[in-house]
Amino acid sequence: MPRTQRMPEPRQAAPSPATASAHAPARAPAPAPRPDSWRTVAAAMFACGWGGNQFTPLLLMYRRLGGYSTLSVDAFLGAYVVGLVPGLLLAGPVSDRRGRRPVLVAGTAASAVASLVLSFGGQSAWLIYAGRLITGFAVGIAMSVGSSWVKELSGGADGGLAARRSSLFQTAGFGLGAGVAGVLAQWGPWPMVSPYAAHLLITVAIPVLLLRVPETRPPLAHAAGSVRQLLTALVDDLRVPAPARRRFRLVVLPMAPWVFGAAGLAYAVMPQLVGFRVGDWGPAYATGLTVLALGTGAAVQPVARWLHGDGENRGAENRGAENREGRNGEAGKGEAAKGEAAKGEAGTRTGRAPVAAMAVMLLGAALCAANAVLLSPWLAAVTAAVLGAGYGIAVVSGLLEIQRMAGPDDLAGLTGIYYMLAYAGFLLPTVLATLSSWLSYPVMLAAVAAAALVCLGLVVTGARVTRPPAPAR
Repeated sequence: MPRTQRMPEPRQAAPSPATASAHAPARAPAPAPRPDSWRTVAAAMFACGWGGNQFTPLLLMYRRLGGYSTLSVDAFLGAYVVGLVPGLLLAGPVSDRRGRRPVLVAGTAASAVASLVLSFGGQSAWLIYAGRLITGFAVGIAMSVGSSWVKELSGGADGGLAARRSSLFQTAGFGLGAGVAGVLAQWGPWPMVSPYAAHLLITVAIPVLLLRVPETRPPLAHAAGSVRQLLTALVDDLRVPAPARRRFRLVVLPMAPWVFGAAGLAYAVMPQLVGFRVGDWGPAYATGLTVLALGTGAAVQPVARWLHGDGENRGAENRGAENREGRNGEAGKGEAAKGEAAKGEAGTRTGRAPVAAMAVMLLGAALCAANAVLLSPWLAAVTAAVLGAGYGIAVVSGLLEIQRMAGPDDLAGLTGIYYMLAYAGFLLPTVLATLSSWLSYPVMLAAVAAAALVCLGLVVTGARVTRPPAPAR
């Protein structure tokens, strides 16, 4: 080889635009989580759910012992929803950038503080409002950050299992919190204090335990940027990806408010409508409806995962056919053509879970309207079970839809958006109580049933004309 001819020196590959982008600063690698790490995070979701729903069976108690009106106690529920909004919208994007652990530790500690405030606030509406606002903020953090952290800690588990883990522990917290609080309010000492003391006991150690859970979203390296740039980045985390927007509008958006709208009808509206029929057993009866609704919701959640599973498997087969196209030439094209047919069927069949959820919601809303006339405690119990089933299918199917739409950098933000829409339905009892001065409950609940019918039509249409996005990698 001539001396003047030299071998070219190897050059380092130029950084990709995504790597070089100022909007994607470096992130330290996350350690591999232990297989059971998700349990501690799920326990935090359980504790925050307990604190969030322990107040619901106490509504009749506050009316009788505290002298508050129906509108006032429903407004206490509304204060909880107001607190949820910043927790759901801000905690997720912040945890995407600063880590899951510090945000969820703060949320679990806030849940304990809220119970402490409520235990001293039985005779003060302002303290109750403050406690409920803090409670809502804590639950918002647990739902958006906890659901995302559980999914990430579940490792190789499929998305359906991770979503079911989150919703199951959350629902169990809602149900047991309401059950224990109702029992203590009916038969325990200091009915305005002891329910909150029980929650404090189960919550106080969890923030410390969370410090030992592996961080799946290490903080981003500090990059120069203004507050405006940071806010812009947070807003980006709350934006639904463009390929999924149509499905989000037609499937997720019409269904999401019914998740907790059903819960509000089951254990906030029904107990107050038939409360005069159960006399002094009001708190125990309200507790029974709450536990029945949420217990049914937990029991049917595997159904939602099964309804989604067939469509997801078909979508996976279709993606495999598309990948084979590049490797196998004409044969791959034939496989891809079959995959295209399967894709349309997958979109329809994967929509079975939202459609089933809304069909059950419609039945529950119709039973509510009928019982507004009959005022039967037994029919109210049947109605609570039906609405609980709708809740269970809807909450899991909504989480699965969101997890398919979101990438790793906006999972918590979009989960927060979903839960914010879901919790908007919990304002329904307050809206009905406000309108009750002009309209009767039979008329209003008939209108609610009509709205459920319209939303069912939207979801059916959306499931047929849109395809579920491929799971983000």
